[in-house]
Amino acid sequence: MASVINSTLFKRNAIFLSTVFVSAFALEIVWDNASAGVWDSINRGRQWKDIKQKYLAEGDDDDE
Repeated sequence: MASVINSTLFKRNAIFLSTVFVSAFALEIVWDNASAGVWDSINRGRQWKDIKQKYLAEGDDDDE
């Protein structure tokens, strides 16, 4: 198994660098989504996206 990975990913420099960049990009996307999910679950009900309907509905009466 190790020899297959070595010959496929680490033998040539271009493939190794491509693997590193693609892996870093994928890890960044996963990390951003996971941290945003944790943040949203901890702060549920206190963010603008959760309470804006309340304030926008109250402000609509003043526009007339």
